[in-house]
This record gives sequence, structure tokens and C-alpha cells, in this order.
Amino acid sequence: RGVTEAVNLGDVFSGPLDAARTAKLLIGRDFVSIRGNHDRYLLEQARADMGPSDRVAFDQLGAAHLKWLASLSATQTVRDAVFLCHGTPHCDTTYWLERVNDDGTVRAASLSEVVAEAEGVDARLILCAHTHVPRVVRLPDGRVIVNPGSVGCPAYDDEAPVYHFMQTGTPNASYAVVEQQGEDWAVTFRSVPYDTEAACACAVKNDRPGWARALATGWFETF
Repeated sequence: RGVTEAVNLGDVFSGPLDAARTAKLLIGRDFVSIRGNHDRYLLEQARADMGPSDRVAFDQLGAAHLKWLASLSATQTVRDAVFLCHGTPHCDTTYWLERVNDDGTVRAASLSEVVAEAEGVDARLILCAHTHVPRVVRLPDGRVIVNPGSVGCPAYDDEAPVYHFMQTGTPNASYAVVEQQGEDWAVTFRSVPYDTEAACACAVKNDRPGWARALATGWFETF
């Protein structure tokens, strides 16, 4: 598709899938990469304190993989024009374009909430991740914030700030293509079918049936 440069916004290993092969692929591709919160947990937490999916990933990774992960920064600016972060510029566990209500429902963040998190970032294009939900938001000053979604985790649940779940409703892998057009950026979201059965089999093998269901359907809630 004529893409000349790829960037990776973090949380690349957490999950009951194939962390070692993912590491080999990403290190070999040498994409511009930053660290996500689950990547940080793999480095900072004792194995006994990790979540079950992080423990699976940790057990699959070697010392060289963890050394590469430790070399990644939390944020990065590419070509003096594109800012990369995982959650927000200041926190890798904060949702930027969404908010969680006290009852666990998820809503779109208000304009004032989004703008507040962008303070101090001068880049015209800002890329974030963390929620796994593809979105693009244009700020009043023309800056554009893009969340490309997740390649391999279309739905999940979390306990913080209260119990909630995020879900895209599709098992497809998601990414975004951005192209500069003058002072603006064109954004194209890509939703790509892939062999989810193989991924689900990995999750089941590693005793994570809920993850397998999310991979198969893109939904976390059940009916």
C-alpha cells in the first residue's frame, strides 16, 4: 500500500499467544517502537504479581527479548512531526479518547478532556493506543489524534478505574495508515481478517478461554 514507515505503539507481548515469535518479528523489522503499560509490567513486576496473560508472555520471552523491551521509551517523536504515546503523553495507563463512568460504562471523552491531555504536545499528528478502539479526533487547533486499534486483542476487561470492558465487535486485526496532505493528515483505518482460530487455540492452550472468545468474536460481553 505504499507505506514507507511503520510505528508500533506498545503492549506487544502481553497475551497468551506467541510472545517469542512476535519479538523475533518485531526486532527483525526494526519498527520505531515505544513501550506500553503491559510491556512495563513485564519489566517491573515480579512474575508472581503479574496478571495471568502477562505471566504467559513472560515465560515465553528470553533475556534478549526483555533487553530489547527495556530499551524502548514511553514516548517518542518521529521526524519532528509525529508524537507517539501509549495511553496519554503523561501516563501509559490513562485512556485518552475514552472515559470510564463510575458504573463501568465507557463513553467518548469530551473535547475539553481530550484537549487537556494534549497540553505540551506540539506535534500536528499524535498517535496513541491503549484502549484498542480505532478512532480519530481533530482538535480545534488542527492537531490530529489517532488510535489505530489493536492488531491482536479486539476486546478485554480491566479493573481500573472500576471494572469495565472494551470491545470492538470484530475479530479483525486493526491498524491505521496516515498520510500527510499539506498541513493536514489523511487517516485510513484498516480492518483485516486473519487466522483467528490459530490465535484462539494458543489462548485456550494457555488456559485463557475468555481471551480466546474475545479473539474469535471481538466482544467481551456474553449473552
